[in-house]
Amino acid sequence: MLKTIFSLPADVYKNRRLVLKLAKNDFKTRYAGSYLGIVWAFIQPIVTILVYWFVFSVGFKPDMDNVGVPFVLYLVAGIVPWFFFQDALVGGTNSLLEYNYLVKKVVFNISVLPVVKIISAMFVHGFFVLFTVILYMFYGRFPDLYYLQIFYYSACTFLLALGLCYATCAVVVFFRDLTQIINIGLQVGVWLTPIMWVAEESLATHPLLQKVLQLNPMYYIVSGYRDAFVKKAWFWERPMWTLYFWVFAVLCLLVGNWVFKRLRVHFADVL
Repeated sequence: MLKTIFSLPADVYKNRRLVLKLAKNDFKTRYAGSYLGIVWAFIQPIVTILVYWFVFSVGFKPDMDNVGVPFVLYLVAGIVPWFFFQDALVGGTNSLLEYNYLVKKVVFNISVLPVVKIISAMFVHGFFVLFTVILYMFYGRFPDLYYLQIFYYSACTFLLALGLCYATCAVVVFFRDLTQIINIGLQVGVWLTPIMWVAEESLATHPLLQKVLQLNPMYYIVSGYRDAFVKKAWFWERPMWTLYFWVFAVLCLLVGNWVFKRLRVHFADVL
């Protein structure tokens, strides 16, 4: 089991320069041929934030009395990690299909390809974290020690997405419909995760439902970003929830690694 856990990080570290080079190239070429280029990577999420802000600030006004911040700050703190997870999962799932010419090379270590897509997504995530910090400063909320947790929760998102991607990128080679299933799952998941609504207020009379929704690992990450930006709480103040997340993430990594290694011998034949 330990060999399984550490084999992938070892591969990534061994090929770290190649991984970073591929990630940079992936980020630069994602929107190659368009007039605005990589700017599109930032325009779509910003437009999404503006639409959600308008709808929920003007149309459906949530109860923010007990939150202590304007809705736009609450929204951005929750949706930024979701953008990262969504981009990483979709990109990582399609990594073998997109880089099929590398999969067919015998000497190339294809286990680094999902990592390349997730690191590429991290470039955009870094921009939006900076955007969030500046937005909070505009509202008079300046960085403090709690902001350091952003690195921790970003790592949580990275590892969760990586574990899922090793399984999904292997399966999608044989079952292409998985991409559409994941897209639908993300559309549903963004509403089941407390991003546009306040969990403490909305689920106050449904404690059991809140416990069920907390089984979603992104619930932990989104709440963690808000702990850093809004509530000013440390992740170790919720030990059982933190333990659950890491058990879930490690299991995803183990299962994903097993599925990937089990199916990789057939990749070149199918692609």
